[in-house]
Amino acid sequence: MISIITDNRYLLHDSGVGHPERPERITACNDALKTSDILDKLQWLSPRVAEISDILRAHTTKHIQQIKEVCETGGGYLDPDTHAGYESYEIALLSAGAWLDGVDEVLSGKSAVVISRPPGHHAENDNAMGFCLFNNCAIASLYTVEEKNIERIAIFDWDAHHGNGVQHILEGDERFLYCSMHQSPHYPGTGRACETGKYNNVLNIPLSANTGSNEYLSQFHNEVMPFIRNFEPQLLIVSAGFDAHEKDPLCGLNLQSRDFGEMTKALIEINPQILFGLEGGYDLSALGECVVEVCRNLI
Repeated sequence: MISIITDNRYLLHDSGVGHPERPERITACNDALKTSDILDKLQWLSPRVAEISDILRAHTTKHIQQIKEVCETGGGYLDPDTHAGYESYEIALLSAGAWLDGVDEVLSGKSAVVISRPPGHHAENDNAMGFCLFNNCAIASLYTVEEKNIERIAIFDWDAHHGNGVQHILEGDERFLYCSMHQSPHYPGTGRACETGKYNNVLNIPLSANTGSNEYLSQFHNEVMPFIRNFEPQLLIVSAGFDAHEKDPLCGLNLQSRDFGEMTKALIEINPQILFGLEGGYDLSALGECVVEVCRNLI
């Protein structure tokens, strides 16, 4: 069985009128799974609300307080791209909590897919940005090493945008490996190939717009897979954004839905203990297809 960790409360996060990171993203993922041929292999779980002590593993008190105050006063923009509404602070805690539950599920021997919002991989230690309030992936990673007696975690970010926040929060700690394949030049402007981390624990693979499946998967198999395998991770976390899909309106990469399934199948060969957590992906039909492909290959 695959644990699908999600909640209808994620629909309440107000990202702003006309914003691409909209509530329908959650609905698209869940509806695609509920109408798929793998429904009987899925276990649906509601997430916990993360504690402030969990968020403080990756963020400053000032950062947390700023988001809370903006939301309590009715909401507003935290940066030009990142809006929070009245309920967004609590929903962001629920999003981080889902990733913590995902860790627990995976370490108990199950596969886990988190379908939550807001996403997190752009959020810096002291700054919300890129649609992200709290850095779910970094919070879950630090929770794992501090609470679960795990010493080596590999993070693979296949979102079309570089996960600047995850890299910056974790790159100075040799317990973590971070790898990203992303469109470049593109938002947020980080993730150059020369960024390799304090312990050579970072691999960035910038890709030009219009990169298709063959070139992308070649670099995945020839560079990403050996990099992760040599680290011998006890846990794998995938920042699973699906905006590298050819239908995505915000990015220019040209992957197919099946490509995410192929990468899932390959990663399982390194370590079947994998947590997948939703980041980007803004074409609703492609988003649903990709989530189903990931789950089908996990099965």
